[in-house]
Amino acid sequence: MATGLRNVAIIAHVDHGKTTLVDQLFRQSGTFRDNQRVEERAMDSGDLERERGITILAKCTSVEWDGSDGTTHINIVDTPGHADFGAEVERILAMVDGVILLVDAAEGPMPQTKFVTGKALALGLRPIVVVNKIDRPDQRANEVLDEVFDLFVALEANDEQLDFPVLYASGRGGFASEDPEAREGTLDPLFQTIVDHVPAPGLEADGPFTFLATLIDRDNFLGRVLTGRIQSGTLKVNQPIHAIDPDGTIIEAGRASKLLAFQGLERVPVDEARAGDIVAIAGLEKATVANTIADPSVTEPITAQPIDPPTLAMRFSVNDSPLAGREGTKVTSRMIRDRLLREAESNVAIRITESSDRDSFEVAGRGELQLGVLIETMRREGFELGISRPRVLFGTDEAGKTTEPYETVVIDVDDEFSGTVVEEMQIRKAELTDMRPSGIGKTRITFSAPSRGQIGYHGEFLSDTRGTGVMNRLFERYGPHKGTITGRVNGVIISNCAGEAAAYALNMLEERGELFIGSQAKIYEGMVIGENAKPDDLEVNPMKSKQLTNFRSTGKDDAIRLTPPRQMSLEQAIAYIDDDEMVEVTPKSIRLRKSILCPHERKKAARRKEAA
Repeated sequence: MATGLRNVAIIAHVDHGKTTLVDQLFRQSGTFRDNQRVEERAMDSGDLERERGITILAKCTSVEWDGSDGTTHINIVDTPGHADFGAEVERILAMVDGVILLVDAAEGPMPQTKFVTGKALALGLRPIVVVNKIDRPDQRANEVLDEVFDLFVALEANDEQLDFPVLYASGRGGFASEDPEAREGTLDPLFQTIVDHVPAPGLEADGPFTFLATLIDRDNFLGRVLTGRIQSGTLKVNQPIHAIDPDGTIIEAGRASKLLAFQGLERVPVDEARAGDIVAIAGLEKATVANTIADPSVTEPITAQPIDPPTLAMRFSVNDSPLAGREGTKVTSRMIRDRLLREAESNVAIRITESSDRDSFEVAGRGELQLGVLIETMRREGFELGISRPRVLFGTDEAGKTTEPYETVVIDVDDEFSGTVVEEMQIRKAELTDMRPSGIGKTRITFSAPSRGQIGYHGEFLSDTRGTGVMNRLFERYGPHKGTITGRVNGVIISNCAGEAAAYALNMLEERGELFIGSQAKIYEGMVIGENAKPDDLEVNPMKSKQLTNFRSTGKDDAIRLTPPRQMSLEQAIAYIDDDEMVEVTPKSIRLRKSILCPHERKKAARRKEAA
């Protein structure tokens, strides 16, 4: 039986090693048996999380550590590191009493680190700084520690927060130490630091039950499941409860049909939970994130973190291409609508708007990665979709002028490519705010840039930097509209017929631009099959074959050797398309196409647009 309780969140940037560190905390606390087979990054349970190596959904877990002061129950929240999922991180901070700031010993604090750490410091949470990957050959622990201190000062940390404990660790090596030269050991110093520096929940144990919903998901058997921390009182199974909106409106009343606590990687049923415990509650059907779940005698809601407004929108429509329905099993608008509404229920950062014709839906979210993850998930579930080009959501200021979202863009690039990157970013109306050497022949450049100009740039950025550049983006603010921003320069090559592409025709087309398809690929009229080397769109016949005659040529016919086509990932395809184009997404294929397939109708639409 645990005698102490600690609630702590781990904050870090993408790929700084927090999920690997949690794996080692599990192993060294005895959560796993010695002979138990556990995959790496156990907390990244989703297929997409494992493939991409990033944490997409925040997850709660717990370990019990036997220290000198007895057994302590430590609730740990593993948080997403990417800016697109940052809304979850902010709300999670309301559940914990301390944070572990994990920083890469070579890369140092990054944009997402700055964003979430600022929120944590503003809430008065005391940080524990862990300089991770200390065993990297390019580690620069002392400089990174100075950067963290400068970051805290810039974020207006108080004197108590600036007096933070520091540990040097290796998540993969499974050790932490106060000595930066240590290269072996255990994580006991980290456990002890959590117990010593993270305060126990100082909550009201005897008052009426109150609970702030922080995370939401849906279970096929339990229905809507709300996760959060009990702020006061005690909750028992089947106890009457009700949900209160942030404005004080009572949404619904019901009973706590199921109460689940976190134990290792599992949620286990419990009969009772007390103030300070992080639990999941089932039994309500309308309550959502930021609602207060409380005893019926409570009428005042708990102050909740507002949900960030979406900044980017895409149109999801029924796949109406000639190849529709051949690869997917879920192709109707009703199926797409139901799936998107289910997603909006559990992912509160996404907003769904249905069109008047009910054949398409506008899905608004925090960024391209967040919406890309949703599309990829639906694709794997058997859906076929047509996806439009992303567009930013504009706002208006107090004077009635148009505003648009801006991002802080931090780029780490080899010195030789810095000039090219600055030039390209300025074309996209970005303002240079900082530029400094980061060591080993690299430069760190910081921009304040309109989100509009960053759509579709990442692929070009990787080409410009020969694949060595690293770009991190973070929502900054809404600012003045920057006017027209130049989009894609090149036109596209469009098929004017339907069937299978012929190698002979593709061989002739290679000199006109870069192809996206190979020989015998299925094509249809209006499908984009390549990128034109010139600014105009080019309509071609990719099925043209060689005319055969009875006459033999004196020389031997050359064998046709095609250049491998450019294969685009889902995110690359979405970023590539123009306003009059779409991405056709099926379980097996990603195709680019014109929104209007008929060339005559396209010309009419273009004339109407010019006239308007």
